[in-house]
Amino acid sequence: MGRSMAGSGRLTRFIIRRDFFRLLLWIMSISFVTFSVPLALQELYPMQEQRDGIAETMRNPAMTAMVGPGDLENYTIGAMTAHQMLLLTAVAVALMNTLLAVRFTRFEEEAGMMEMVRSLSVDRRSPLLAAMTVLLGINTVLAFVLWIGLTCLGIEGMESSGALLYGLTLGGVGLFFAGVAVVCAQLVESARGATTLAMIVLVGSYVIQSSGNVTESVMIWLSPFGWVTSAQPFSENNGWPIVFLAVSSVVLGSIAGILQGKRDLGSGFIHQKPGREHASAFLKTPLALVLRLQRTGISVWAIGMLILGLSYGSVLGDLESFFDGNALLANMLTGNSDRPVAEQFLPMLMLVMAFIATIPGILALHKLVGEEKKGRVDSVLGRRVSRTQLMGGYVFVAVMNGVVMNSLAAIGLWLAGRSVMAEPLTIATVFGASAVQLPAIAVMIGVSSLLIGIAPRWSSLVWLYIVYSFVTLYLGSLFQVPDWAARLSPFGWVSEWPSESVNWMAECSLLGTAAVLVVIGLFGYRRRDIL
Repeated sequence: MGRSMAGSGRLTRFIIRRDFFRLLLWIMSISFVTFSVPLALQELYPMQEQRDGIAETMRNPAMTAMVGPGDLENYTIGAMTAHQMLLLTAVAVALMNTLLAVRFTRFEEEAGMMEMVRSLSVDRRSPLLAAMTVLLGINTVLAFVLWIGLTCLGIEGMESSGALLYGLTLGGVGLFFAGVAVVCAQLVESARGATTLAMIVLVGSYVIQSSGNVTESVMIWLSPFGWVTSAQPFSENNGWPIVFLAVSSVVLGSIAGILQGKRDLGSGFIHQKPGREHASAFLKTPLALVLRLQRTGISVWAIGMLILGLSYGSVLGDLESFFDGNALLANMLTGNSDRPVAEQFLPMLMLVMAFIATIPGILALHKLVGEEKKGRVDSVLGRRVSRTQLMGGYVFVAVMNGVVMNSLAAIGLWLAGRSVMAEPLTIATVFGASAVQLPAIAVMIGVSSLLIGIAPRWSSLVWLYIVYSFVTLYLGSLFQVPDWAARLSPFGWVSEWPSESVNWMAECSLLGTAAVLVVIGLFGYRRRDIL
């Protein structure tokens, strides 16, 4: 046993020392948002009558699909926090673990660092064991920090046992998706493939829990996010989801260890299809090459976004009938608006799908950095290809990804809504609500281009910006977050069409900002050294 773990302790310490600030930044970001929410809720809704009113606004299929079920009969500050933030925070923790797990395993193997490590007196399973130990540690620290922090807030309804369950639930779901990611890292031969495969599992799990919670079916048992929403911290305090998550994490980690022991270094169980002996004329340009390399990822994400749109659109029929039968609740939500309820919820749904549609665009652009680190860019730039052409091809594919994925989600929502609504939304309304989000997506891609062009080693910071934007905009719609906080995100400038008119000045400014960021990124890429 000691021989099989040779070098794992030293590798664990090395990973922690190398990525200490990265790990610290993740923990601080998630903890800051988690502690801020109950404090803000306590200030905004000090009376139980106000909280009961908010609970009424959450009694609809759309919100159940987005945040899961909650204890709406006893809507204390703790119950509000768990209901409105636990699932979304779980998604952020799952994303954190996915990115870190791939970085600690397949990325290092693909970059050639694992071969150098394995040349020393290190067992072949020690790098994987070290990576899993670090992931276990960061999730344990996160759970402990959240437990202590939420308890120390001293808010009524947020007792220590509920805070402990809250922290353990997030730590458990983090370990689950860390296990998913390390298994994916054994299956495929590249870091981007492992990340894409793990992201598909993440998005699929979210879609399954959304459908399962809305229909109250057994589908929630098929999703780890369904287990998360069943924990109900600060109300029912169900501990069995922690057991499910812990056991599943151990099983996934064991599977990853077995798979690694059966494959060669640098290989995977899902082999890439051999290319043609002679390249086609289509591959003569950098853009065509980028499209060829990313066609599988684009196809998979396209299917996922279409399914996500269908999932959200399927709840629109129930939403309309629910509010038609509850005049008081309809008045609380619609205010002075005379538009149908579905149209008033449409901007929120489109905002969520726009954030998800941004992910494949950023992933497509970040593949340029991965190609640099593997030394493949040198062979391309050694020909009559400029750096501007090369990076421009990646930027184009990233923007195309954002547009296509956002549009497919809109198509899915429109098709599903058309089949379940008595008076379905028009295709112009749905695509209009989708299109106003595109400039903000372009700005996010522009920020990523800027970082890749001038500071490629810090390019991952764009993920924190996306998480901040999502949390801020979500909080802004529910908790009255100050406008200045929402305006720090490009999505904070997007008009809530069709509930309000389009701010064309803001839309054009966002497009101009995106163009400027891309140009600066291209200029920086021309001048900096290749990694």
